[in-house]
Amino acid sequence: MGHKYKANDSLAELISDDFKLLQVLSRFGIALGFGDKCVEQVCKENNVDTETFIAVCNFISQGVKPSFDEFTSLNVGSLLTYLRNSHNFFLDFMLPSIRREFVDSVDCSTNNEIGFLILKFFDDYVAEIAKHQNYESEHFFNYVEGLLQGKRKADICLANFESDRVHKDHDKLIAQKMSDLKNIIIRYCPTSSHKEQLNDALLHLFEFENDLNSHTQFEDTIFIPVVSLLESQIDVNEDIDDNTSDSILEKDALSDREKEIITGVVKGLTNKEIADHLFISIHTVLTHRRNIARKLGIHSPAGLVIYAIVNGIVSIEDIKDFPYS
Repeated sequence: MGHKYKANDSLAELISDDFKLLQVLSRFGIALGFGDKCVEQVCKENNVDTETFIAVCNFISQGVKPSFDEFTSLNVGSLLTYLRNSHNFFLDFMLPSIRREFVDSVDCSTNNEIGFLILKFFDDYVAEIAKHQNYESEHFFNYVEGLLQGKRKADICLANFESDRVHKDHDKLIAQKMSDLKNIIIRYCPTSSHKEQLNDALLHLFEFENDLNSHTQFEDTIFIPVVSLLESQIDVNEDIDDNTSDSILEKDALSDREKEIITGVVKGLTNKEIADHLFISIHTVLTHRRNIARKLGIHSPAGLVIYAIVNGIVSIEDIKDFPYS
């Protein structure tokens, strides 16, 4: 098609245009056989939010991020369903299928140490993927489900999950293991009578890597900022006494200076430009930004743009040129 997908486009034509969108269909629970119906018709029949489906298709197929208006209308529940189904596809179907291909094409007998070690390396890699994605499902995704139900505790926020992820370097560790696995197979896998099958297995491993990278970018670029917005709209509602409640509100309320910092960020100013404008040091700007991230659980400029507009810190006219899309 060569254009940004829209709700009135034929869904069949979208799939013909980019076969990767078959993944999007299955992860939203949409089956084939929808004839010539447009995207909006098929989404309504399958209880899928149309704008969210379109946004995912445009991101996966063309790398197009939602515009501001599209961003604020995305359905968190639909995004969560998409990501949970992605995890299930990786762990229950794609990785086991690739493993079977390697078992069939690599000599893993006890007298072939290299083949056995390659399979073990693959299993270790899958275990690392499973560990990371199970953590996300059991903790982060469950937290988001709580937000959708209006539940939010004072001692848990999105920043906790982001901090834990960065601290443990999950993504870098997984990427390094994948790089090592591919290199070992390409350089040292023993030749056999199943060369075509081995090449096919390796091809599917590369495809999985691309799919996983796209999945991670989707979480970072779209899902986490949308969750940040949802989180900012949910009040802490666990049982706490009045004194504790007052102290939390006082501690987490943004100061006037922090609001000025946010205004500078969402207008696209650099830390130095903000510092010069407010007659403070860059170190002070960075300190304020860390405090803002801790209080709001929002780390990305795109998330701050949405928060600032929703809470009346800036108007949409003030940031019309900000590169949030």
